[in-house]
Amino acid sequence: MTDVEEAGRALAAECARYTAMGWMRGTSGNLSVVLDRDPLRLAVTVSGRDKGELTASDVVVVDADGTTTDPVRVPSAEAGLHGRIAAVSGAGAIVHVHAMAPVVAAEHWPGGVHLRDLEMLKGFGRAAHDDTVTIPVVPNSQDMRALGDAFESGHRPDTPALIVARHGVYVWGDDLHQARHRLECLDWLLRFTVETRGTR
Repeated sequence: MTDVEEAGRALAAECARYTAMGWMRGTSGNLSVVLDRDPLRLAVTVSGRDKGELTASDVVVVDADGTTTDPVRVPSAEAGLHGRIAAVSGAGAIVHVHAMAPVVAAEHWPGGVHLRDLEMLKGFGRAAHDDTVTIPVVPNSQDMRALGDAFESGHRPDTPALIVARHGVYVWGDDLHQARHRLECLDWLLRFTVETRGTR
């Protein structure tokens, strides 16, 4: 079994989970895991497939710029942003989904979503009290280099998430499990923040 095969099985399983949660509707979203650091190589889910039906072979290996030498499999157009996040943050896995709460939150707070004094912040890797966490929001673009620049300019090592306005959210971690847990906690935090807007 190769690293790519192992990565493919793990990525397919995570995609099925997020699809069941309604976060990867249609063919939307993409996940990646880092295979090597020097040079940077990632296994990324292929483009245009129903994420609830992926198999272990529905991944493609890309470099730091999101490009591949695979003559058959096509990576997501957003693979380049995965590479940039992995290179800058040191993450081992990046998750990009189209959950509703992050997109709605970005509509209300386009300069960044502030979170504070919520117990679930501990699951996101931050303190539950006396610590303001700001989830950065960047404008959507089809240019992954522009998105990467926007991500890098606002990146904080202690805030493993990025909301792309009117698009979706990226969350990362050391591995797929940590990224998943952070994403699930962040979704709860953003839902709470949106639903209690104007009451606090």
